Amino acid sequence: MRRPAARGPLSTALLETLTEDPAATASLPALQAAAERAVAGTDDVLADEDVQLSLTVLYELAYRGVDGVHDAWEWQPDLLRVRATLEAPFEAAIRALVPVPQTDARTAHEVAEALFALTSADDGPSVSAYVAKKATDAQLREFLVHRSIYHLKEADPHSWALPRLSGRAKSALIEIQADEYGGGRPGHIHSELFAGTLRAMGLDDADGAYVDLVPAPTLASTNMMSLFGMHRRLRGAITGHLAAFEMTSSIPCRKYANGFRRLGYGDDVTLYFDEHVEADAVHEQIAGRDLAGALAEAEPQVRDDVLWGAAAYLAVDGLAGRRMLEAWQQGRTSLRAAASLAA
Repeated sequence: MRRPAARGPLSTALLETLTEDPAATASLPALQAAAERAVAGTDDVLADEDVQLSLTVLYELAYRGVDGVHDAWEWQPDLLRVRATLEAPFEAAIRALVPVPQTDARTAHEVAEALFALTSADDGPSVSAYVAKKATDAQLREFLVHRSIYHLKEADPHSWALPRLSGRAKSALIEIQADEYGGGRPGHIHSELFAGTLRAMGLDDADGAYVDLVPAPTLASTNMMSLFGMHRRLRGAITGHLAAFEMTSSIPCRKYANGFRRLGYGDDVTLYFDEHVEADAVHEQIAGRDLAGALAEAEPQVRDDVLWGAAAYLAVDGLAGRRMLEAWQQGRTSLRAAASLAA
């Protein structure tokens, strides 16, 4: 990922620390203190620019790394302690925002039905409806910038669950992820398809190219996936997250594609969205019944987290979507600063 610009004292200290040699760094008391001050001093972790950027950088060390940062920082013990200091209030904030949905569901079928009911009842902001009917060319470009934070690593956060599952749930996740990664066909990985959409719109497809432009709620949505995926104890939450993601993707992707076509863009731009219209209609059944439902049935102790992970996806993604729509409806940019995104 391209090295981002700092957004406050914590991310400034973090980015400076990551320029050092991890082998020569015995401890990180100043960075740890900065992390503790940051979480103590914020009223809203989910919207805190400094905290969310810092989490983004810390998580990226476990994906493909950050430009100019030594790979050994990924497992540096004191840096992991700093990450944990941020993760605890981050998870607490999500749990405070999103209660566990109440249900008597126990079997795979019953849990799947509860998930379908949960996603069907969601009344969050419809970015897809706005894109389909009202978005300007500039707003379509901003939409892609927001989505690039996740879609350029699409499927990877959910794949953390693979070694933590077994049996029916694991087979289901493998089936879904095999499609996400293009069925082994080079160039068909969904993140590559999204990169093609960016290029067709004259946008930068480099990993992290637009991190500096997106606000904290957009970062928080992807950071939540990393939080769920990287912690084995939260395997229920990441599977529930994926189930809700798939259950709410097919129809919106059709609307996104229609929005781009409305402004004259062709298949080179819409291919990514077109691909998801049919794929996610199939994936939602597998994710709901054979993945999340089967996991909740096989491991009843994670059932609540399966449901909570689904509800958390709807709520946290909704925060990012609501901020985007409010800006557009008020005639403002949804990005942190006005930027020239024209081809």
